[in-house]
Amino acid sequence: MSDPRVVVVTGASGGVGRAVARRFGARGDRVALVARGEKGLEAAAEEITGAGGRALPLPADVADYDAVDAAAAKAESELGPIDIWVNVAFSSVFAPFDQIKPSEFRRVTEVSYLGYVHGTHAALTRMKPRDRGTIVQVGSALAYRGIPLQTAYCGAKHAIQGFNEALRCELLHEHSGVRTTMVQLPAVNTPQFTWLRSRLSRHAQPVPPIYQPEVAARAIVYASDHPGRREYWVGASTAGTLLANAVAPAVLDRYLARTGFQSQQTDQPHDPHDPGNLWRAEDDEDGHDFGAHGEFDAKSKDRSVQVWASQHHGLLGVAGAAALTLAAVGLRKR
Repeated sequence: MSDPRVVVVTGASGGVGRAVARRFGARGDRVALVARGEKGLEAAAEEITGAGGRALPLPADVADYDAVDAAAAKAESELGPIDIWVNVAFSSVFAPFDQIKPSEFRRVTEVSYLGYVHGTHAALTRMKPRDRGTIVQVGSALAYRGIPLQTAYCGAKHAIQGFNEALRCELLHEHSGVRTTMVQLPAVNTPQFTWLRSRLSRHAQPVPPIYQPEVAARAIVYASDHPGRREYWVGASTAGTLLANAVAPAVLDRYLARTGFQSQQTDQPHDPHDPGNLWRAEDDEDGHDFGAHGEFDAKSKDRSVQVWASQHHGLLGVAGAAALTLAAVGLRKR
């Protein structure tokens, strides 16, 4: 077993961030947990400690760079030099664009895009002098393909994609030992559909197929160990969406215009005036720890063959070449 590493995970109080932090802790890493929700942070720290890791809860709003930088400084002073930084924290508003207030759009951008910029900057300023370290940007199929009712979130994910590509080029130019990679996720069963700001009259849901957060966590931890790849895709739906968008984006526009509203809502009613957690941590409001899972366990997959495929492109390429060779030999013998 390798020596324990120092890992910082933003958005660690719930959802994918919670599952990621828990997985790092289970292998004995020292994990700094950054999020607004103190109740969720406390519960996550207990899970990590119980699994054999060491946890350091660091309450902070990733939209505030000074708070993020202070969290990074405390993580290094108490746990040691940061080896891995994982950006997960985000927020969003479910609504048609013209129903999202400019202040809300700004807030989503500050958390979901600038939060990644802030985390990356705090990590990079510490990693570059040591010429080592890994930064993982947790993205989405929506980093390439926008969908209705999520203009703020899609805009942020597209921005992260461009930002990360530019940074990767700079690090390669400098021959830096610091690595950055991105993991593009599918729809995941997280509490976000309970706590996000939504102006929809029906309860929001992830677009099926839905995966459990542990599927995402396994892929993210793998990416942190293998950061040489520029990005990883999780879920067949992610691969299908990105490939379809590359080949026929206009067709996908029309398909999503027909299906994207219905597929993101359940039959259950929702109060469109509920403010959600855009401006405050939901768990601190009612003292409830939401954990990693959302309300859609019965509909969610706990594994993805496509994740293995994304992690073994080289092996699949060799297998594909061998199959083509055998096919060519067979044709010549006819």
